[in-house]
Amino acid sequence: MSDKTMTADEAVARLHSGMTLGIGGWGSRRKPMALVRALLRSDVTDLTIVSYGGPDVGMLAAAGRIRKLVAAFVTLDSIPLEPHYRAARERGAFELMEIDEAMFMWGLHAAANRMPFLPVRAGVGSDVMRVTPGLRTVTSPYDDGETFVAMPALRLDAALVHVNRADRLGNGQCLGPDPYFDDLFCEAADTAYVSCERVVDTAELTKEAPPQSLLVKRHVVTGVVEAPNGAHFTSCAPDYGRDEAWQKAYATTPWPEFAARYLKEGS
Repeated sequence: MSDKTMTADEAVARLHSGMTLGIGGWGSRRKPMALVRALLRSDVTDLTIVSYGGPDVGMLAAAGRIRKLVAAFVTLDSIPLEPHYRAARERGAFELMEIDEAMFMWGLHAAANRMPFLPVRAGVGSDVMRVTPGLRTVTSPYDDGETFVAMPALRLDAALVHVNRADRLGNGQCLGPDPYFDDLFCEAADTAYVSCERVVDTAELTKEAPPQSLLVKRHVVTGVVEAPNGAHFTSCAPDYGRDEAWQKAYATTPWPEFAARYLKEGS
């Protein structure tokens, strides 16, 4: 066992252009914004981004870093449609694979279990097969003969997630009401970088929370970044809520102007 702590810039220095990168969180909730900010300061580009999208997707799209996006939605929650994502999509800036939320989850499950695909009912009978023509179906080999969507594995070169607490070994703890599948992002990736509000001793992780809150396991984590307020301006319950003033400024300010401030100040 080793000390995996590093800075956000050191974590991003291990990424390279052309990667498939998974970003945890959900909409505008517990996004690893300190890591996204470091990524935007780098020259890494031509990325395939896999995300339950929020401002992470909007910022990377506005900065021209995305080649392909795999997502079920891109939203700021209190602002239903992410405006910078919308603008980039309307000008055809990147390829989009749009799938159902449950299909997305099973794609992560397939990758985490090193399966090429998993059968799923989600998407059957919907337009998802029309808008994503690369998808295939599979028929049950048993007596039921049911047809399923064969959801391909969402295999990741790297994952970025943010949690409430972590130790130096890579165990990550989620204290909020919803883990948002961050554990699956890490398990589906070749490398995973976990930012956290605070790095604590391993024994402290279970002093005030049950072992079940330790959803991210050290064996799938490559690096740990201590980043207080590292999800800002998205929420990180129970540590803090979404900063609606910052989010509104982000949504209503041209990206170059906002980026000049955000990439420098952060929060």
